Amino acid sequence: MSRINKKITKAIFPVGGLGTRFLPATKVIPKELLPVLNKPLVQYAVDEAIEAGIEEFIFVTGRGKSAIEDYFDHSIELEKNLKDQNKDDDLKHIQEMILKPGSVSFVRQQVPAGLGHAVWCARNYISNEAVAVLLADDLIHARPSCMKQMIENWDGGNMVATMEVANQEISSYGAIKPGKINGKKIEIKRIIEKPNSENAPSNIAVVGRYIIEPGVFDDLSLQKKGANNEIQLTDSLSSQIGKVPFIGYNFDGKRYDCGTKLGFIQANSLYALNDPLIGKEYKKWLKTNIQK
Repeated sequence: MSRINKKITKAIFPVGGLGTRFLPATKVIPKELLPVLNKPLVQYAVDEAIEAGIEEFIFVTGRGKSAIEDYFDHSIELEKNLKDQNKDDDLKHIQEMILKPGSVSFVRQQVPAGLGHAVWCARNYISNEAVAVLLADDLIHARPSCMKQMIENWDGGNMVATMEVANQEISSYGAIKPGKINGKKIEIKRIIEKPNSENAPSNIAVVGRYIIEPGVFDDLSLQKKGANNEIQLTDSLSSQIGKVPFIGYNFDGKRYDCGTKLGFIQANSLYALNDPLIGKEYKKWLKTNIQK
């Protein structure tokens, strides 16, 4: 079997979700722009992709998400204000986060019909090549980044980031049936989206990092609905088992589910503790208040 593409240069960012767990804040602020410390979630995902060698960035947005487009564009008034006040470090920082002209695309997902549907909406931006998919509300603290680890260990086929979770939590994830294990690579023989804990093939869960080949888009085009009556990406990945290799990658790092309030607060605490400006004071404050 020949490889589809010698290099992965494109990434899809599904950012059209409603973020109902964070209402009322997400009534006007896309959840992907909620900050962990002083940087929004979507910026962490983009930085991870850049570290992994991604050159083209495809954002699948939804209604009320235009702020994400504005975030990755110049803010003339702000930049002028910072320049006038000689805040050169701040000016340099916000200019550096703007992606190269022509490297960013936005496509609208008109209805929230599931992750698979969101990925399918980006189909016209992908040719005969493998593409990365990153979910911004899965913040993965890793060095090197999770996607960089995956791309460096990808040998063709489909690949997903995997981690073990508690048995009672597996119903919130796609769960895999593992085959042969080679280091951090796990052959995936089966995958089930959001199984009951008693029916799960394992407690090895898929988290929000994927490398997918064109066959997945072919299956997504059938618009088949799965769990929660949505078009699931894991179902289309499952359809490719036996046609191309399907590998789970047990990445080195810590994943925070920032789609939940607890995960979001945990991530903020981690980055606050590691921040050179406020880390020591925050740790001191935390200890004092925990003792109460």
